[in-house]
Amino acid sequence: MNKKLIALLTLCLLLLAGCGKENAAATDEKAGADAVLDTEKTYVVGLDDTFAPMGFRDESGELIGFDVELARDAAKRMGIELDFQPVDWTMKEQELESGNIDFIWNGYSITPEREEMVAFSEPYMDNRQIIVTQNDSPVNSKADLAGKRIAVQGESSALKAVMEDAAFVDTLAEVPVEYATNVECFKDVEAGRSDALVVDEVLARYYMKENGEENYKVLDENFGEERYAVGMRKDDVALKSALDQAMKEQKEDGTYDKIYATYFAK
Repeated sequence: MNKKLIALLTLCLLLLAGCGKENAAATDEKAGADAVLDTEKTYVVGLDDTFAPMGFRDESGELIGFDVELARDAAKRMGIELDFQPVDWTMKEQELESGNIDFIWNGYSITPEREEMVAFSEPYMDNRQIIVTQNDSPVNSKADLAGKRIAVQGESSALKAVMEDAAFVDTLAEVPVEYATNVECFKDVEAGRSDALVVDEVLARYYMKENGEENYKVLDENFGEERYAVGMRKDDVALKSALDQAMKEQKEDGTYDKIYATYFAK
């Protein structure tokens, strides 16, 4: 076989491979566009039911909160039924992937690592990772925490933000102490076992309001800003599309602002 014929055959094979990839991509895109939401299914929201004011239980044990009310209203607009399932927050992505839940909806921060694992809705709230101490603490800056102990929720965006500041972590007496919930982190600081906690500002502001804001101090420095969104499986194309539309309507007709005022009004 001469060199010209070999070159021609190679070119044909490359063209066929390219066409195959384009056709496959077009097929996947069409499948996504044609996906239909299953309104007969009951969808499950995975959450940490101690994360006030996003999702928590009132004195009677009823599940309430900003995200819970948003989810219930969105479900009505989408024409679906919802169940709420408390999950181990450290296992939330695994629960989603296994099909035990359909949404991670509970002050869920967008991060590059999470974007590799889940499909996010459009962002609906801004947040910061703040540092909280007791009001009479001598700690007034990150530098003042040198040689001291801090508490964070395990597998949280707060923990990730702290650990990314390697220079800061190196100044601590030990690696950040991890707890299952942010409430436990507050309790640890209140008991004097830790000198500060790093926590979502949304949760912290609510907790301090409910437990005596005068008892706490928020440092001027923080560990960065972030955005909250809802996590879904990447192949749930129709579900994401329907949710994005529902959340857009909530903001346009004032529903979002009304629910927000219930939990965050001064």
